[in-house]
Amino acid sequence: MGETEDEVREEVLHKLPYLKAVILEGLRRHPPVHFLVPHAVTHDVVLGGHVVPKNGSVNFMVADVGWDPQVWEDPMAFKPERFLGSGGGEEGFDLTGSREIKMMPFGAGRRICPGSGLVVLHLEYFLANLVWKFEWRAVEGDDVDLSEKQEFTMVMKNPLQAHIIPRI
Repeated sequence: MGETEDEVREEVLHKLPYLKAVILEGLRRHPPVHFLVPHAVTHDVVLGGHVVPKNGSVNFMVADVGWDPQVWEDPMAFKPERFLGSGGGEEGFDLTGSREIKMMPFGAGRRICPGSGLVVLHLEYFLANLVWKFEWRAVEGDDVDLSEKQEFTMVMKNPLQAHIIPRI
C-alpha cells in the first residue's frame, strides 16, 4: 500500500491484523442476526441442566454466545485488541467453531453459513478501502449510538452520522 496505490488489494489484507481484529470484534459484539433457525432434537437430551424432549426445538441465541462474561472479559465493551496475539498479530481465532465456540455470527459446525469466509474477506477488503480512501470525522455533538434494532438483520437503531472526506 504505497503512495501510488489506488486501493488496498486483497494480497495485503494479511498485513492488517488490527483491521481483522476490528471486524471480528464487530461481529462478536454486533452479530448480523441474534438467533439461528431452531434445531430439533431426535431423542431426549439434557442441555444445560434442562431436558429437551424428543422432537423438541432448541434455539441458539447467537448474540448471547458472543456476550458471555464467562468467556469474554468485559463482553459489552468494544475491544478489538482481544483478537490480537501478544506480538500484535492475529491470534488465529476460530470463527467456524471447529475447535471451540466463543462466538458464532455465521452459525457453527455443519450448519455454518457456507459464504462466511467470503463475507469476512469482503468485509476486510471493503473496510480497508473505506479507511484508505476517506477521512472519517464524527458529526459535532453527535455521539455514536451502538444500540440495535431488528430488521431483516440487526441494524443500528440510529444510523451513523459522519463527515466523509476523500483522501487526495
